[in-house]
Amino acid sequence: MAVTSAQHHIKLNVKLDDAAKKIQVRQELVYHNQSDTLINAIVLNDWNNAYSGKETPLARRFSDEFVRAFHLASEEERGNTTIFSVVDQNGLLLNFQRPEGHPDLIEIQLKNPVYPNKKFTIIITYTVKLPKDRFTRFGYDDKGNYNLRDWYLSPARFENNIFVRYSNENLDDIANAVADYDLFVTLPEDYFPVSDMYMGNKTSSQGKNEYYYTGKGLTNFYLIIEKGKSTFATYRTATAEVNTNIKNNRTTEVQRAVLIEQIVNFTDSNLGRHPYGKILVTQADYDRSPMYGLNQLPSFISPFPDSFLYEIRFLKTYLNTYLKSTLKLDPRKDSWIYDGIQIYLMMKYIEEYHPDKHMMGDLGDWWILKGFNLFRIDFNGQYNYLYLLMARKNLDQPIGDPKDTFIKFNEQIAGKYRAGLSLNYLDSYLGSSIVSQSVKEFFELNKSRVTNRDDFRNLIRSNTPKNIDWFFDTVVQTRELIDYKFGSVNKEGDSLRVTVKNSTGTNVPVSVYGLNKSGNVVFSKWLENIKSDSTFVIPRLDTRKLVLNYNNEIPEYNTRNNWKNLGGVLNRPLKFTFFQDLEDPRYNQVFYVPSFVFNLYDGVSAGLRFHNKSLLERPFIFDIEPTYSTKTGNLIGSFSFLYNHYIREGTLYNIRYGIGASTFHYAPDAAYVKFTPSVQLRIRDEDFRKNRKEFLLGRYVMVDREASVFADTDEQNENYAVFNLRYSKFETEITRHYNLYTDVQLAGNFGKLSGEVQFRRLFNDNRQINLRLFAGAFMYRSTDSEFFSFGLDRPTDYMFDYNFYGRSEETGLFSQQYVMAEGGFKSILDTRFANQWMTTVNASFNIWNWIEVYGDAGLFKNRNRDARFVYDSGIRLNLVPDYFELYLPVYSSNGFELDGGNYSQKIRFVVTISPGTLINLFTRKWF
Repeated sequence: MAVTSAQHHIKLNVKLDDAAKKIQVRQELVYHNQSDTLINAIVLNDWNNAYSGKETPLARRFSDEFVRAFHLASEEERGNTTIFSVVDQNGLLLNFQRPEGHPDLIEIQLKNPVYPNKKFTIIITYTVKLPKDRFTRFGYDDKGNYNLRDWYLSPARFENNIFVRYSNENLDDIANAVADYDLFVTLPEDYFPVSDMYMGNKTSSQGKNEYYYTGKGLTNFYLIIEKGKSTFATYRTATAEVNTNIKNNRTTEVQRAVLIEQIVNFTDSNLGRHPYGKILVTQADYDRSPMYGLNQLPSFISPFPDSFLYEIRFLKTYLNTYLKSTLKLDPRKDSWIYDGIQIYLMMKYIEEYHPDKHMMGDLGDWWILKGFNLFRIDFNGQYNYLYLLMARKNLDQPIGDPKDTFIKFNEQIAGKYRAGLSLNYLDSYLGSSIVSQSVKEFFELNKSRVTNRDDFRNLIRSNTPKNIDWFFDTVVQTRELIDYKFGSVNKEGDSLRVTVKNSTGTNVPVSVYGLNKSGNVVFSKWLENIKSDSTFVIPRLDTRKLVLNYNNEIPEYNTRNNWKNLGGVLNRPLKFTFFQDLEDPRYNQVFYVPSFVFNLYDGVSAGLRFHNKSLLERPFIFDIEPTYSTKTGNLIGSFSFLYNHYIREGTLYNIRYGIGASTFHYAPDAAYVKFTPSVQLRIRDEDFRKNRKEFLLGRYVMVDREASVFADTDEQNENYAVFNLRYSKFETEITRHYNLYTDVQLAGNFGKLSGEVQFRRLFNDNRQINLRLFAGAFMYRSTDSEFFSFGLDRPTDYMFDYNFYGRSEETGLFSQQYVMAEGGFKSILDTRFANQWMTTVNASFNIWNWIEVYGDAGLFKNRNRDARFVYDSGIRLNLVPDYFELYLPVYSSNGFELDGGNYSQKIRFVVTISPGTLINLFTRKWF
């Protein structure tokens, strides 16, 4: 293993060109071959060049996470690196290249191989064009300031006789080798630098200043250049100099000084003294990884004191900076150790200084909120719930996996929290502060050499006689769920014979507690080696309730089955809660909330919705929504019962069984009743980051429609049942979207087969094209009703799948509501249905921002008539795709649409008022 002394040496002479947003660099690298093998080439990280194009790994990650800003940015806002020359110590030019698939790495071929324990020198001249900071918060801002990280060429980590080749994916996990740095920065006189290296001399001449910085044994360094006036304040403690510009949240200078010293002392006591003695804590770093929850609450609510907000933000950022600058791990491969220690220490800090703080601050003191579990949870309880948010969706990932494999929510929130919870779990199980002591020893080990997870494991193992293989092999390396529950409990004199069941088969320790009548703990015990069902004898004492994992030491999948009442009938009594709440394992929760629905025939109708959907998903979900129709005076509404069977291994990850029914008015004088049992298979890619899914839905739709004088009803289309089998597949990101959809419908008097393909592509010139192909045909038909025909511009929706506000309207505003289905035409032609077959193509292309041109063309055939070709075209105002759009017809088979008057009646619109649908716009980048 390489040691950190006598490492590589890097000398950087840099000059800022503010007008061009460039840095001119002359770099001297003395590379020390500390391996036991010959080196013929070296690899340098050039992560600034990741901003150079729209096909780099960084750009692809932005696209995967639905971040449009980078793709739509101008060339001036992107960054790149231009290398002019690479020469060796003899002045000979060296060849270099960018490895395929890694435009942000440089491989330099050496003239002669470098033997073990020998050094060589190369000199590189290059220019760094800096990116706008709005992509990653690194680069230049609108005020002329520069926040610089990973902008220079640095030798990649050399491990197992190969160079680690990681591309920049905005994960803050560059794998640099350890080096000594000398930095000479030339700036205009009105610019001021800040760095986490120590500043030496400063010289001035001809309106420019040159600053000298030095640092020993670093894997990285920070450089911030600010115009006019520095925003950083300096705080000196007995062990460290802290420079920070974290927003002060209306705290005083004295408050900040006291809090910073407290956090520095806490960190020193739990890790050790910082080896470099200088730390830079920036607002940009906090903004990249904020304290989720705190940053989501509007400022006017203020559930926490200003000083606490500042304290927790500084603590999180300080710990992150401290660990990243001192632990010499592979930050992509072993990110869980960084995250685990950070969150573990944050939990310890809260326990020590704020044990009474709650997740939602002081909001729980409001009388109207006191009954909600959300406002009872202590501050550290949020970590488990945010981990469970992903586990219950079957989207959790092993914390020991490489960082670049995580979906965004796991990478930034759930995975970090699970890592911290896991270390806290191990600490509770081992006791005697063994984990805390091992963390300190690991910190000391990193002062002398680079490390990995095996070093961490061996340190803990050396400090305890207990077996900890379950922790590293199961908790860290797998996504196996932990879930224990009680079986039978029998009283035997002064003892209790207790059976504990392992619901998931994950063999890890579990804690059991006994509570008395007052809710106080009368005993606690760790149970081990419970592979399936195990029976234990424990003292009865004054126990009234048995509880597994009472203090939530274990990141357990389901805590609702952890309680056993020894004296009552119900383990968990029923609790009705207004609106919604966080899951409370002590109760069977039923939520009720006022609801409102709207359609033209029922009006704005109020109801009361009863459901059991907490903020965490659960296997069985019911939703009952009785509603009073204000226009008809009748009871309308819906109900559904769903059971989710989540499958942990394989691509088939969920089977959803459902029964649902609804009744609303489809015309002013008539209602419908729909009843649907269904089964859906949900399939995903083995790589969770691939936003690629497949669905297979089988359902039986039974509809009973009342006869209406306002709609065409007869015996053939009033009461009917349709067996429907649907298969769909989609793959989507910001630059590409593909969707395949097939549908089979079988009923007594008709059978239909249809399919559609959709494709969307955002090109490098920021032009976007949308294409859709639909084809459908009747397999058999014995009805004369057009109610079941294919719709050219609007489906009849006889299975009541779409949210039409006025589904029976043939004139007026509500008849102009548009749904992209079946034919997909926007213009209303003289023949609107096809009762034999139909095939159409729909296309649109943007001409400026959200303004697009569209065109539709199709062939359709009705019985006893020739096939017809039709078309239309116009302007699409794509304000919010799929949620708020306007279609303005221009030319079609009808002729010039602006002729003939009544143009406003030809405009079609898309309006979605479903909150759940709109929320998907904001959550898709996380999941």
